[in-house]
Amino acid sequence: MRFASLGSGSRGNALVVEAKRTRLLLDCGFGVRETIARLSRLGLQPEDIAGILITHEHTDHIGGAVKFARRYEIPVWLTHGTFKNHVHAGSLADARLIDGHSVFQVGDIEVQPFPVPHDAREPVQFVFGNGSKRLGVLTDTGNSTPHIEAILSGCDAMVLECNHDPDMLRDGPYPPMLKWRVGGRFGHLDNGAAARLLAKLDNSRLQHMVAAHLSEKNNTPELARAALSQILGCAPEWVGVANQINGFDWRQVF
Repeated sequence: MRFASLGSGSRGNALVVEAKRTRLLLDCGFGVRETIARLSRLGLQPEDIAGILITHEHTDHIGGAVKFARRYEIPVWLTHGTFKNHVHAGSLADARLIDGHSVFQVGDIEVQPFPVPHDAREPVQFVFGNGSKRLGVLTDTGNSTPHIEAILSGCDAMVLECNHDPDMLRDGPYPPMLKWRVGGRFGHLDNGAAARLLAKLDNSRLQHMVAAHLSEKNNTPELARAALSQILGCAPEWVGVANQINGFDWRQVF
């Protein structure tokens, strides 16, 4: 199994997961042309994508999904709440509604959704498996829960939100209401909250740790790496960072 990011941040998110002959796109927050260009950087074409999974209805996660899916006749999996709360989801030719607690299979990839506290209608995140290895993805959650920790414990690779540094958010340029939203219980994980979540997990199998969804105005890669590496007892450089422009290149899970 391997995975790569097309880009991660408030201006667009998309992640590719591959196992054997199946490739899935997690979120599609870029326009069609941009999505094609970013896939090409990874050596992929739109026809290589077997399905799109949507975490929630915010534009940076679903903005390009409907047009991309319709153009290339790709099925889209999303919760009922996300489907009902996105204005264009009804025009999808192949929308497949999922339960946020029920595991399902897409080709060679087992998909385990799990609900998260975020300011959307029915948001979920996902763990992907190939029968022996597991990739956990958690972004866009305001706080952790015992269920989240149980689901993510023992993963072989993880993409974990480190959205902001609390001091930078407090002193930064965002208006007060946006600061309240980002830092609230249904907003985004800060570096410290991500580290505290990580400390509660079984990380003994972890081959890859990638910090994701970093705010370009309220965080730095150095701060995110420092927070996670302290918990893992590794060099900060071992922790990857998914950025807005390039995401990150393929990472293999053995």
